[in-house]
Amino acid sequence: MSQQFVVQLPNRPGELAHLAKALCARGVNIIQVNQTTVGNLTSAEIYTDCCDEDTTDVLKGMGFPFVAGTSVVVQIEDTPCALGEVSDRLSHAGINIKGCCVLARADGRATWALSVDKEDKARTILGLPPLPDEAEPVEG
Repeated sequence: MSQQFVVQLPNRPGELAHLAKALCARGVNIIQVNQTTVGNLTSAEIYTDCCDEDTTDVLKGMGFPFVAGTSVVVQIEDTPCALGEVSDRLSHAGINIKGCCVLARADGRATWALSVDKEDKARTILGLPPLPDEAEPVEG
């Protein structure tokens, strides 16, 4: 999964459409978006299938405030306390969660995407395998 972008938009008709069209013009495909509104502002949490630099360029060019974070995908129990326990473990390790969303739920498990500021450390805390080193050649 690519980075997560949490974008602050004015709460008025057409703003999300304007952003989506600008991303489309750069060839960026939105694979998931969650939007919520409070007062005069809307927050759109956007995941794309690629092109983090293009997404960043579009957001900066449009002047929308945003934060970006690297997402880790983790499966946890689908219980009332599970997210609190996971986020507590991350916070005690000095890891900030910038955003989160549920990707799927099945068989008593929930798959979460957590946007964090320290991906490698979060993967260790959550017991996830490290990402492959992109600098190393892949043997075929």
